[in-house]
Parts: sequence; structure tokens; C-alpha cells
Amino acid sequence: MTQATELVEGYRSKQISPVEATQAALDAIERYDGQVNAFVLVDAEGALAAAKASEARWHAGEPLGPGDGVPTSIKDALWTKGWPTMRGSTLIDPAGPWDEDAPSVARLRETGAVILGKTTTPEYSWKGVTDSFTYGATGNPWDPAKTSGGSSGGSATAVGLGMGVWSLGTDGGGSVRIPAAFTGTVALKPTYGLIPLFPPSAFGTLSHAGPMTRTVRDAAALLDVVTGYDPRDWSAMPTPATSFLAGIDDGVAGLRVGFSADLGFVRNDPEVEALVRTAVGVLADAGAVVTEVDPGFSDPIDAFNVLWWSGAAKVLSAYEVDDRVDPGLRRVAELGAVYTASDFLDATAVRMDLGTLMGRFHQQYDVLVTPTLPITAFPVGQDVPDGSASPDWTDWTPYTYPFNLTQQPALSVPCGFTKAGLPVGLQVVAPRHADALTLRVGQAYQAATDWHRRTPTLEAK
Repeated sequence: MTQATELVEGYRSKQISPVEATQAALDAIERYDGQVNAFVLVDAEGALAAAKASEARWHAGEPLGPGDGVPTSIKDALWTKGWPTMRGSTLIDPAGPWDEDAPSVARLRETGAVILGKTTTPEYSWKGVTDSFTYGATGNPWDPAKTSGGSSGGSATAVGLGMGVWSLGTDGGGSVRIPAAFTGTVALKPTYGLIPLFPPSAFGTLSHAGPMTRTVRDAAALLDVVTGYDPRDWSAMPTPATSFLAGIDDGVAGLRVGFSADLGFVRNDPEVEALVRTAVGVLADAGAVVTEVDPGFSDPIDAFNVLWWSGAAKVLSAYEVDDRVDPGLRRVAELGAVYTASDFLDATAVRMDLGTLMGRFHQQYDVLVTPTLPITAFPVGQDVPDGSASPDWTDWTPYTYPFNLTQQPALSVPCGFTKAGLPVGLQVVAPRHADALTLRVGQAYQAATDWHRRTPTLEAK
């Protein structure tokens, strides 16, 4: 498994070419994508042309930036100049015009990244799995009959199978972390505003963009590229003054880790909980001061659903809705359409209280560590696992959406496999603006383990 940081060093020393790396990614797409459906658009000709231009820059000693020549994909929820952004929906006119990049995509182009194409998402990224009427369902690299998770499932599957080493996803309630946990990859939902967004999401300030990679180091390297102030985002943070790779290897000795196996209200699959507890032991062995504790909040699912379902209603309000729309999206949009302004403000008050509680929690603990999900991947094409008491994706993602409410950075790293061979994720949550700390903890864990080095054995067809 080659990392982006290793590729860049290889480009610099001329031991590897961006053309070779790009061709390897395109070969993987050709080999595997028919089985897993990770891409909605692949531009092989454009990618190879960009790789050749990158090669010339490296040979001249004039790379555009730290991502020059790195094969990258973009979730089909982020605008890409010249390519349609269909968001998994039949409602959008593919004719565009598509004359502007999202801020993070613009930053990738400025650094010389090789953009391979766009990855799958459910309609308007509304749920925790990846399937749509437009593009079908996306399978898991470890078992294509299982879901990749979502809504950035295409991106997770792509990096998991070597179809590019970087991908850029979005996360409104877990949408980079859910598929990372299900696919054995790495994803960071950064502090809100660190990666600017344009156009703004209909789901408001729940929605973040985030890096999706195979390693924590690569996530930090990608974060360096895609952060930076952009005037189109009214909530964009200032451009970071320090690389997210700085201090990433400083370890966890002395760090105060609050570990919650269940947040006080979640029931985990026993194998998931056992693997997460073992992972926390690795952090303790590395010198972290681990205390098993719950943050002390009740499940904020009702407040989150008010905000998320209201966003779904807003998404569909511009269209004549019929059976071309995902029935689950139609159902929650109908629920969202009847909420009042008072309901929305009540949900916002729950959100603010949760943010205050977590702010106080982090006065005592540097990070909170939890499972990323209580379960492993379930059959592809389903919104919820078999036997679920609820039709809602939020019912099985209790560890992810609370931290969209609080806008804290949250990282998912692979921490083992069940007896059935399915990955499990460990989530690291830090205070707002402490994104580097989540990466440092994740890197310490990966330095002591090799789960991230395991690759799927999917046979080419």
C-alpha cells in the first residue's frame, strides 16, 4: 500500500512517476469498480494528461504544492468545474452550467493533484449508506454484498481498493466516518469551517467536508491541501499557519483519554466492543492516561432528526417530487416539512447545550474515544440493518451525529476485524479546533498496529 506522502517523496527523488501512480489507480478502477460501483465518473484521459504535466513539474523541480501528482477522487456532492455534480439525484440537470469548483476542489487543483473522477453518494447525501436510483448501490471492498456505508461510501471504497490514494468526502451526520469504519479506512470530520464549503449545504452547519484515506498521515497531508480561507463560505476559518503533519508523531504519553464504550445509551455488537476495548488498551500501553467515563449526555437523536429532516425538506422544496426520488428521502422530507420554527430552535438549543457539555468535558479529558459504529457492515441495498426497530439511518449511527451537532473534529481509524472479516472503527473526538490532536492520537494508534496495512483480497472480474 503506497501512501500519498510516500508518493510525493518518490516523485521528488524521481524513483516513481505521477504517471505510474495514476495508471495504477486507473488500473484498479478498471479491475474492481464493476464489482463495487464506487465511481460515477472517471476521466482517464484527463487524469493521465494531468499526471504527465505533474511529472514534468517534478522533473523541473517546480511542483505546484504538496499534493502535486497525487491520484485523488471527489465525492459527487462537491462542485467540480466542467463536470456535473449530480448528487445521486435524477432531479438535477446534468447540463449545468458547471463553471465553478468547490473551495476544496479548487485547492486540490492548485496543488496539482490528479483528479481521477467522482464517487458515488446516495441522493443528496441524505443517509448512512450509498445507493441511488441514478447510480445504484456501492459495495464494500471486503465483501461487495455488504454496504460501504455512506453517504461518502464511494470515496471510502475507492481508497480502500487503491482506486486513488486520496478522496474528498462530506459529513453531515457521520458520512465520512461511517464508511471509513465499514471499509477499514481513515476519515476525519474536521472542525466546522476548517474546510470551506460552497455552495452551502441545505443541511446547514451540520455539514462538513473531510479527507478520506488509508492512513492518518495521509489524512493530515490532504487536510493541509484543502484547508484555507475562502470568501465564498461565510463561516470559513482562517488559513492554518501550521501543517497538520507537524507534531503528528509526538505520541500520546500523558494525554488524558476519556473512553466511553457506549456513551451510556448504546448497545454494541459484542465483537465491536471487544475490538474497541483492545484498541484503547493500545493507547494506554503507549502512555495515554485512560479513564473509562461517559460524557454525560442523553441521545440527541430527536434534535438531530429535526435539523436533518428539515434540511431534507429544504432540499426537495425546489422540485416537483415524485417517484423519481428515494422513498426514504421523501418520507423524512415530509416529516421535516411540518416542523415549526420553534421546533427548529428547540433542537438548536439541545445542540448548544451539548456543545457546552462537551466543552466542559474537554477541560478534564484531552480526547474522547468511542466506537465509530456499534455494528459492522450489513447487506448492500438496505438503509438499516436486518431487525432494526426504526427505518431511520440515525438509529444505527449513535456515535457519529452528536459531533456534527457540536462541530468537533472526529477521526475514524480501523481497529480490527470481526471473525466474519469485516472492519471495525475507533473514533477519536477532540475539542473544536484541536484537529491536530485527533490526528496525533490516530497516528499513535496506527504506529502501534497494522490494521491499516491490511488490504482487501477482492478478485478482479
